[in-house]
Amino acid sequence: MTDTAYNLLTEPLIETDIGWQTLPGVFAAMVQGEITDFTGLRAHQRPAWHMFLVQLGVLAASRAGRSDLSSDEEIWRADLRAAAPGFDDDAPWCLISPDTAPAFLQPPTPKDGNWTDVETPDALDMLITSRGHDLKTAVARQARPQDWIYALVSLQTMEGGNGRGWYGIARMNGGNSSRAMVTLAPAMPDGQTVQPSLWWRRDTARLLRDRKPVNGLGLLWLMPWAGDAQLSVGKDLDPLFIEICRRIRLFERDGRLMARKAGSKAARIASVNGLTDDPWAPVSIEKPRSFTLGDNRAFTYKTLRDLTMSGKWTPASLAKADEEEAEQTMLLVAEAFARGNSKTGGFRSRVIPMSKTVAQRMLTTTATDQSAYLMEDIALVDKALRNGIALLAANGLRESIKADHYARAATARAKLDHHADAMFFSVLWDMLEAGDEAARLYRRAQFMCDLSDIARVIFREQRSAIPCKAVMRPRAEARAEACLNYGLRAALKSAGLADHLPASERTDAPRETEDHAG
Repeated sequence: MTDTAYNLLTEPLIETDIGWQTLPGVFAAMVQGEITDFTGLRAHQRPAWHMFLVQLGVLAASRAGRSDLSSDEEIWRADLRAAAPGFDDDAPWCLISPDTAPAFLQPPTPKDGNWTDVETPDALDMLITSRGHDLKTAVARQARPQDWIYALVSLQTMEGGNGRGWYGIARMNGGNSSRAMVTLAPAMPDGQTVQPSLWWRRDTARLLRDRKPVNGLGLLWLMPWAGDAQLSVGKDLDPLFIEICRRIRLFERDGRLMARKAGSKAARIASVNGLTDDPWAPVSIEKPRSFTLGDNRAFTYKTLRDLTMSGKWTPASLAKADEEEAEQTMLLVAEAFARGNSKTGGFRSRVIPMSKTVAQRMLTTTATDQSAYLMEDIALVDKALRNGIALLAANGLRESIKADHYARAATARAKLDHHADAMFFSVLWDMLEAGDEAARLYRRAQFMCDLSDIARVIFREQRSAIPCKAVMRPRAEARAEACLNYGLRAALKSAGLADHLPASERTDAPRETEDHAG
């Protein structure tokens, strides 16, 4: 075989819905908005692939001195070669090249340490898998070159630490963290699905427009890596550097692609708690660090509201809508691996549609205030449900309620929170689109009534599972339901919303009695 093989610049190795493309061909087609699907890309690889293509597009175009996005494949091919100069054989863009030269996302590496063979791309990909992951390792025996391309991008730009010698990326705030993406993306005509070409074009053009002159290293696989030398963010690297966190080399055996991997004595980039100016990552204001999604977490309404509207986090730069996007239907996209101490809850993804108006108002003080009101409303309904179930668990005796009785409400409260999660953003978007304060208050009041009805249904579904003395159950259930209903009506009044419903829907809270009080 030749010294280099599987050249991404000249061979159509990437499958799309418009056919197989070279890497420059992918860029040219996305400028035209033609690609709507990368056929072989798995769900957990999407954020890594998108960010990689954006970073690479900006690096290539800016290093070539261009401020525009060309639709010419030959121009992109020349730009990519110029971004990795000095290699007439395109070694940095080939899956296989001599070990003394860079290969695609594979640094030149000396023959030191213990190298281990990796037979399949899924075994090379992010290795900690779980219920939420759409892969299990070492099953892709019939892998194609593009499977190795996606696995390399996923591993080198998203992986965390996996024990001594196996360090994670710098764009996360620790080895047991995750690289999270919380951003806006243009939608397809259905208003529900990400359009990958428009998304890439939007992010690339924005970053290219806002880019300042830099001289740091952008493609980290061009530099030899002996295993102990470290690079520094802000000193050695371009802000949009494409990193590598593992020493990997691909090769062929019996006509089949395989890989070798070796650990390192230190992380390739010195840790900075994820503070790398990643344009997709929220950063904490109180304790500077990038966001990570814990292994038992998901992108719930609480998490997303906290990241975008609470004032506790600086939203990612690409989560902000430009004025030029006022006519574009957008989506809020949140994706990450939920990671903990050498384990993961799997890949988490949430895509939330929004109108043109909402996209412009999502990061405003109005959104902060209105979302806070909704959080308080949910808490009031939750408290009413908790108190009703606790009273039932205490045999209907208010004076007997203790902490373990409140704990009996955990399942019911989780169900209520699930419903609140499903409703939260559509209600908030309606409030942000409302023409005046009265319309906002009316929408909030409707939401509290809807959530209160759900709480009543959940109570009736759950009450038979709550332990209670048989002889006392009839009275206890009656008292508990009365307590719930009192609490829900009182919640509406406490929130100041009782007067903002139509007269036919208004109900004054009853005078508190021993049977009603929670």
